[in-house]
Amino acid sequence: MARMTFDRRRALAGAAGLLIGLFCVLFGASPAFAHAALVATDPGNGTIVPDAPNKVTLTFSESVQLVNGKIQVLGPDNSRADQGEPTVNGNTVTIPLRAGGGRGTYLVSYRVISADSHPIGGSITYSVGAASTPPTGAVDDTKVDPVVRALIPVGKYLGYAGLVLLVGPALVLALLWPHRLSRRGPGRVIWTGMGLVTFSTLMAIWLQVPYTLGTGLGDVRVGDLRDVLGSTFGAVMLVRLGVLAAAAFLLRPLLSGKGESKTDLALLGVLGVAALATWPLTGHPTASPVAGVSVVIDAIHLAAMSVWLGGLVMLVGFLLREANERELGAILPIWSRWAATAVSALILAGVVQALIEVSTLDGLVNSTYGRLILVKVALAACVLGVAWYSRRLVRSRVAETKPRGLRRVVGAELAITAVVLGVTAALVQIAPPRTAQAADSGSTSSTVTQTLTSSTMAMQVDVFPATVGNNSIHLYAYTPENKPLTVVEWTGTAALPAKGIEPIQIPLLRITDFHAVGDIALPQAGQWTFKFTARTSDVDEQTLTMTANIS
Repeated sequence: MARMTFDRRRALAGAAGLLIGLFCVLFGASPAFAHAALVATDPGNGTIVPDAPNKVTLTFSESVQLVNGKIQVLGPDNSRADQGEPTVNGNTVTIPLRAGGGRGTYLVSYRVISADSHPIGGSITYSVGAASTPPTGAVDDTKVDPVVRALIPVGKYLGYAGLVLLVGPALVLALLWPHRLSRRGPGRVIWTGMGLVTFSTLMAIWLQVPYTLGTGLGDVRVGDLRDVLGSTFGAVMLVRLGVLAAAAFLLRPLLSGKGESKTDLALLGVLGVAALATWPLTGHPTASPVAGVSVVIDAIHLAAMSVWLGGLVMLVGFLLREANERELGAILPIWSRWAATAVSALILAGVVQALIEVSTLDGLVNSTYGRLILVKVALAACVLGVAWYSRRLVRSRVAETKPRGLRRVVGAELAITAVVLGVTAALVQIAPPRTAQAADSGSTSSTVTQTLTSSTMAMQVDVFPATVGNNSIHLYAYTPENKPLTVVEWTGTAALPAKGIEPIQIPLLRITDFHAVGDIALPQAGQWTFKFTARTSDVDEQTLTMTANIS
């Protein structure tokens, strides 16, 4: 009766851990899924260019893949201004445009897939000659269906749980399992793990279609599914399914206890490494500044987690209940060393990966990703405390004679680590601080753009980068009707009266009839005064003045 009560308590604790883990996944994740950032565009977002360009380029913080039909450019009259298919080269997307585009504001909308398999959507505007009312009717390329958003981390959680039930139990069964004990129970655990990983992989493939396109869960067409399978994400998922199929064939002799060979076990080890590598190949590590290191570190992290937690499942579920004192005396010291090695690898890999993804103390404290890292560290510390106590029991050999106490301790470890898995599943769906930093640097333009007007002229002035040191200046002249105005001579000066800097002459070069460029070194920060004179004939000229903050 006491044993049944304990089993119920242990089952309830495990179920509670799973539920809390799922709660963390569903409600702890940030809604901002995009894990790459648009860092530069040509023409620049919000800028006015004198002539219609023949292409638009979008540069992202990491390599991207195109989504069929999800990039378009609308002209001032709401008609399509793009022509032909866009192309991608690493992190740069090029959109060809129709020749002879009219004056006014253009809208560029895009949706692409980042290196870590997350969609990136948004839009920019630019104007030719002069700004106008932006086009309307563009599709929303930033949306993600809320059901799809919720199911993706659930699928990842099931995959992690499957790894735990597959890798660790298979290792214990192959190397530590007493011959006299039945393998039926462990076999069920391993097949359950195999089923969970397979299901989560198929679920991921299916969900990637609406996730990529921004559609609903039921809007999955054969052609869209084919596109996903043809992507890097799809190729990695297909490799995982193939590895699982081969592993299932090799697992049968091990689970039956008849005829497994060292060659089979070695092949299973190779397949296990290959399967573990498929997780980082579709996540944050592929977009890391040191992608090769991050992929290896993440695979080690997953392997250590799977061995440690899977071994705990085998201990609490079977060995501590069924093995005798002599068998436990041989098994527990070996398992204790395995666990210590796995935990050390977990800590090392986790620290390295966190340093790469978070990079700064501010990112650790003031970002959702960083705070979840801190939660995970706190939970891991609790687990380590429990693990230290269980290892102490093993060393004192109390666990061999009184395994019930160790079962309670291991059950507590599993309950806490179920929550850790939930936090981990949430983490892979949240943009790390390094991505946010890239987005901030990309969205913050230091170019100063002003339009100066008089009764006979409109002059657009661009100062870049508007910082101390060398700066480029572009001048464009238009009539009040926004038509190019011919200027025969340009002159200009820059002064900083607040700090006693008298006007400095700006050498200006006439590029076209209405466009001039110049370069000037600005020695100090402050509110600079720029004065430009445009002579349009032998007797007509206009002098316009502006101020700009130089940082």
